[in-house]
Amino acid sequence: MLDKALQLSDEIIRLRRVIHANPELSFQEYETAALVADTLAEIGGYRVRTQVGKTGVVADLGESGPLVAIRADMDALPIVEANLVEYCSCNAGVMHACGHDAHTAILLGVAHMLRQSYQEETWRGRVRLLFQPAEEAFDENDISGATAMINDGALEGVDAVIALHVSSDQPSGHFLFQDGPSLAAVDSFDAWIRGDGAHAAYPHTGSDPIYMLAPILTALYAIPSRRINPLFPSVVSLGQVSGGAASNVIPKEVMLRGTLRSFQQDVREQLWRDLENALKLSELMGGGYELSIVKGYPPMVNDAEANGWMRAVTTDLLGGAAVHNVQFGMGAEDFAYMTQRAKGAMFMLGAAVPEGPARHHHTTTFDIDEGVLAPGAAVLAETARRFVLGQLPASK
Repeated sequence: MLDKALQLSDEIIRLRRVIHANPELSFQEYETAALVADTLAEIGGYRVRTQVGKTGVVADLGESGPLVAIRADMDALPIVEANLVEYCSCNAGVMHACGHDAHTAILLGVAHMLRQSYQEETWRGRVRLLFQPAEEAFDENDISGATAMINDGALEGVDAVIALHVSSDQPSGHFLFQDGPSLAAVDSFDAWIRGDGAHAAYPHTGSDPIYMLAPILTALYAIPSRRINPLFPSVVSLGQVSGGAASNVIPKEVMLRGTLRSFQQDVREQLWRDLENALKLSELMGGGYELSIVKGYPPMVNDAEANGWMRAVTTDLLGGAAVHNVQFGMGAEDFAYMTQRAKGAMFMLGAAVPEGPARHHHTTTFDIDEGVLAPGAAVLAETARRFVLGQLPASK
């Protein structure tokens, strides 16, 4: 599969650049989905369904036996690209700043390789390719792309599901694995601290939400270090604090916006409670509060056996030096919904551009080393190939 992937390298890179130049936001991936469906039709042999999970594409290959799915996300972000490259975004204010263009191109490369395997070898199982919309955002009903596809039956009959994610912050060509909880549950919150407001020259005539903010901030930032068992990772971070409009007016409210991250459900629930308890300090100071928590993705749990399959394939194709067992961190991924439904795992594919400044995810200058696309495709394709040939144990 590595030889086949390297032969397809130019085509995978071409597809990635076409997708990168034409980014689309979550649940708006119409052109990307059309490109995927057209490419699959050109490859031939796949039973293709479109509009799965609103704008997703599902492609099946094989007739019977255990079923392995491979997932790639397709959506972009509302970011203005600053890269001066020939494949720079043509859609104003939208950019592939997380690598989903690479994921989609890689999976199309995998589609080529598995189609050839199906023609040449006797399969004992089936493959399903999942081109998923909306990993980056929820719709108006707080549903992300993974959940939308699951609701439309994309995981029905699936025994195992695998995926990769490029990492522009990790050395190019490193294949990174972590068993168990690997990416965090993520919840976001909006909170308002409310007082009466007053003329700034007469603060005693009203209650001041900015004054209330000081002890609340101390309490919020103390939650991970003083309220949560230090053996259990957690994060409380504020991304926005705003209030007031003039230097001589004490405002009536201050707005806070932030994120909560955790791995264990009991820790997650404690973060919700302690966040509210911190805001209740406003009531002791003559004010009040309002809190809205949006519960997001669950923790992503990588199945050790599925990870083991991909570790073994990586070692066989690229050598043991390519395999790195690391902690992924407190980021979040809606692939977590899929690993709740089937044995599954995602590995990180190091893709740092070898020269120049770092190209971090979700920034205007994000970019990757395209030389890793073919090896990444090879590992996914060979893992699926071994599964359908009966060379890997099927999930029960």
